[in-house]
Amino acid sequence: MDDQTRTELEAAAFRRLLQHLDERKDVQNIDMMNLTGFCRNCLSRWYGEAAEARGIEMDKEAAREVVYGMPYSEWKAKFQTEATEDQKAAFAKSNPGH
Repeated sequence: MDDQTRTELEAAAFRRLLQHLDERKDVQNIDMMNLTGFCRNCLSRWYGEAAEARGIEMDKEAAREVVYGMPYSEWKAKFQTEATEDQKAAFAKSNPGH
């Protein structure tokens, strides 16, 4: 497989991941962190870091809007719920020092 095709496939997979996350707003970031060790905020940070590595200036909020499909503050107000004590305990156990 040539580099261009690989890049196109990776981009398509990333877009599909964002679509899936958009369709699953019920899945909270803390649940993702507890199960996978990353969340939507991690994806947005990685996206911003990739932009910066290519000389593209992108602040944290702009990167989050790419991943969340809307301003982060709007997503939080509409979809984020308060973490339960069980979720917080699982997070502390699975992500020490985070």
